[in-house]
Amino acid sequence: MRSALASLAITVLSSNLMAQDGAIPRTEWGVPDFQGYWRNNTVMPFQRAPELGTQQAYSSEEAQRLERAAQQQVEQDNEPLDPDRPAPAAEALPPVGNYDLFWTDRGMFLPTIDGEYRTSAIIDPPNGRIPERLAGFEPAFTRSNDGPEGRSLGERCLLSFGNSSGPVMTPVMYNSHFQINQSPGYVVITVEMIHDARIIPIRDERDELRSSALQKWMGDSIGRWEGDTLIVETKNYNPWQTYRGADTENLTVIETFRFEGPDKLVYGFTVDDPTVYSAQWSGEMPITRMDEPVFEYACHEGNYGIIGILAGARRLEVMEEMGIEREIDQ
Repeated sequence: MRSALASLAITVLSSNLMAQDGAIPRTEWGVPDFQGYWRNNTVMPFQRAPELGTQQAYSSEEAQRLERAAQQQVEQDNEPLDPDRPAPAAEALPPVGNYDLFWTDRGMFLPTIDGEYRTSAIIDPPNGRIPERLAGFEPAFTRSNDGPEGRSLGERCLLSFGNSSGPVMTPVMYNSHFQINQSPGYVVITVEMIHDARIIPIRDERDELRSSALQKWMGDSIGRWEGDTLIVETKNYNPWQTYRGADTENLTVIETFRFEGPDKLVYGFTVDDPTVYSAQWSGEMPITRMDEPVFEYACHEGNYGIIGILAGARRLEVMEEMGIEREIDQ
């Protein structure tokens, strides 16, 4: 965990320097006050484009071009559709236009981190890419249509999709919003997507209170303060939970939260799983304050998608038994 500790030292130093400027809002018990509504959508990619190599930051001109391209894409997607257009070709699926701009809230700006327009959230390894999987790695979860248990947790409304609630907390196509509440002994992060809530106790002795029997969907998180930086260590995930297609039995995630101005947080993360990755990896993402509150996400209320999926699977089984070819394969 040496690289994680080095990143942590830099994070704590940056946070303490900001504290000297007196810009950090504080709770009545003296710690940084993260309470409020936040968003983490951004045009910054999670992994760096391979052609950028070890280039960690864009120039301001490059950042502006990236933002303009994202905004132009939204404008293009917002153009009225021709009602007489032909049906999309099979090789064009997905998407099929099932989400218009009313539903999406993609990031169109690139906030800075420590004055840099980052080329990726991942900063370690230096190429900004997730390290290679270990030889022999096999995905932990393959979707099945045998029953509802075979579908993903997000599809079943048990957990937000795309690791929106984390850890690692990453933005998705919409609802990349969350609320933070604090008390002297706890921090609670409530994510708008599927209204997941992580209850994080603040403890000096982290492992004394852990139990491997306590396996939560988002892991067992315990936090501590180092200067003005909140550090959260998470392990002991529910066996049905996966991260980026891998099981989470040996996964540990260390997160950091620090102010970089009264309306911006820097969210850091280190992923360590010696049974999946050839090395641990780390990154940072900007989080900006917003005025609007989060809303209830009524997942699948009135949505019969999963019923249709399972009914379709049963129909295909009957067709196969009868020797009927599937039209979609023609």
